[in-house]
Amino acid sequence: MPVFTSWQQGVWAALDILLVALIIYQLLVMVRGTRAAPMLAGLAIVVVAFYLLPTEKLITLNWVVSHVLPYVVFALIVVFQSEIRHMLADLGRRLSFLRTTNEGSDAYDDIVLAANLFSQNQTGALIVIEREIGLRTHIESGVPLDARLSYDLLATIFRPSAPLHDGAVIVQKDRIAAAACFLPLSMNPLLSTQLGTRHRAAIGITEETDAIAVVVSEETGAISLALGGQIERDLTVDHFRERLGAELRRYMAPVALPTPITTNVDEADALLDSTVREHAPQRGAQASADTEPRS
Repeated sequence: MPVFTSWQQGVWAALDILLVALIIYQLLVMVRGTRAAPMLAGLAIVVVAFYLLPTEKLITLNWVVSHVLPYVVFALIVVFQSEIRHMLADLGRRLSFLRTTNEGSDAYDDIVLAANLFSQNQTGALIVIEREIGLRTHIESGVPLDARLSYDLLATIFRPSAPLHDGAVIVQKDRIAAAACFLPLSMNPLLSTQLGTRHRAAIGITEETDAIAVVVSEETGAISLALGGQIERDLTVDHFRERLGAELRRYMAPVALPTPITTNVDEADALLDSTVREHAPQRGAQASADTEPRS
């Protein structure tokens, strides 16, 4: 067995402490803002109380704890299976060499493109972007997706005929965590009476967390941005892109906005038929002129 010198032992001791501190920090980050936080706090209180109590005098309690303690690890795995699964999935995504920062920027560009589409078609939408404070409690109230954030997926979710168009979409980094989520409504009496449920829900979630909420009005098609309990209304697409990029501390290059597409199939067919009928007489006259005998 190799013998370490004093400075080598100090390096290994520092590395040992650093790894333990990193594991504890990652566990705290994982449970912050979730229902696991109060459960872990209660468990910590029970453990501290057990070690502070004179267990040698509490014979029955000492016997129960000594027999139950070996199974606590398995109980914690069952109780926190969802949090453990999310932590391992996030760790796998971080270790993946295929992910780049440009992909994350492109993903948020999709929010701008989707907001522009919803504004043109006057489609109601509510998109919440998670930042430091976790939104897992609200994610669990909706339909879990865990899908890559994209313009097509947002357009599909908020179609008026789609079953998930009611409620909010919650975005975690470059992924859509859930759709049709329930959010707390703001009870601020100073808010305008013109604000509907979507806008009050956007303000409510930003009052409780540091999230960013994007709202598109179903009545007017106006784009609004809620942050810190305040809301900025009637934003243009360019201004919305600048504000979103500033809040996310990233540069979002201007992208080509799609032109509005007619979603009604019957109207599109009627337009096509009318165009064909307009050009039909011209083609008939051209054909008759070609078949006329020349003198």
